[in-house]
Amino acid sequence: MDNHERFGVSLPVQKSISLTPSSDMRHRLRQNLWRQSVFGVVVLAFFLSACSVFKSAPIPGGSLIEPDDYNQLIPGSSTRSDALDLLGSPSSKGAFDDNTWIYISNVSHLTPMNFPRTTKQQVVVLKFTPTGTLKSIRTLSLKDSIHVAMDSHITPTPGSKINVLQQILGNVGRYNPMQNLSGLMGTGMNQLGHFGSGNAL
Repeated sequence: MDNHERFGVSLPVQKSISLTPSSDMRHRLRQNLWRQSVFGVVVLAFFLSACSVFKSAPIPGGSLIEPDDYNQLIPGSSTRSDALDLLGSPSSKGAFDDNTWIYISNVSHLTPMNFPRTTKQQVVVLKFTPTGTLKSIRTLSLKDSIHVAMDSHITPTPGSKINVLQQILGNVGRYNPMQNLSGLMGTGMNQLGHFGSGNAL
C-alpha cells in the first residue's frame, strides 16, 4: 500500500507533456520569423536610402573660373580689361600690390558635426605691369595649399573677469522704459530729467 493511499490523499494523474511543437505552432513560428525578416529588410532599405538622400551635395564657392577662360589671356598682350571681360572681378587683390589679382574657386562638402570640408580648390593669380598689361599667370590647386593649425591659446581681453551670473545681475536696474519715449515726445523729455540709471538721453 502506498503512503498516499494510507492517508487518504489522492494525487491527480500527470499526463506526459510533449516537447515537440504542433504543426499549428510551427506555422505561427515560421510566420513570425518571416514577418521579422521582412521588417528587418524594410528598415535596412530605409536606412540605406536615407544615406543616399542625405549625402551632402557639393557647395561651390568663390569665382567660377574655367581653364578655357584664363587660357585666353596672353602674358605681354592681354590687359586688365581683358581679364575683367573673361573672368570678372577678382576675388581679392594683393595686400600691398594692386597689380596682383587673385581668383579663388572651391568646392566643399558639409561634414556632420564639423566644419565644411574643401574637396577642390583652384586659385589663379594674375600679375600686371603698372601700365596694366598682363605679366604672368599662375595657377594653384588644393595640393599647393598649406594647412594652418589653430592655436589653442586664448587671447586675454582687458577688463574684469565676471561670470554669467554676475553679467545677468549686473544689468538689473539699468533698464529705462522712458528712454525709448524720447523720440515720440520730442524735446520735452529732456526737461523732465533722466529716468533710471541707464544710458543718458
